[in-house]
Amino acid sequence: MQKQIDKVTIGKESRNKGYAMETIAANWLRLKGYKILNRNFVSGRGIGAGEIDIIATKGKNIIFIEVKFRKHIDEAAYSISTYSKKRIFRAAEFFLSLHSEYLDYGVRFDAILLGEKSYPIHIKDAWRKDWW
Repeated sequence: MQKQIDKVTIGKESRNKGYAMETIAANWLRLKGYKILNRNFVSGRGIGAGEIDIIATKGKNIIFIEVKFRKHIDEAAYSISTYSKKRIFRAAEFFLSLHSEYLDYGVRFDAILLGEKSYPIHIKDAWRKDWW
């Protein structure tokens, strides 16, 4: 029973840390002129899509942003798998199907990487659908 409680506690701590890092990333984006539309967008079940950490606009672009935190920032860069990219892409398609007002916007997938002792690194156009 103790191991189960420890897993639950660790899971909650991890989610809280993730949310705190996403807040830092969202504030970083706001300082750079982005408008945050949504955080932690979850698509409908059964469509094979995942969660999008941050959805933002800047100019006529809609940007779907994955936030990754690791102890060392270079580890964060390698932690976004092809599988997660595909799930985020499907979630973005689902979001756009609900919000036709953004259909004429350019679409971009960015990453914000955070490490314990570094400023956020914003990688614009971190991936595209035709890269996998």
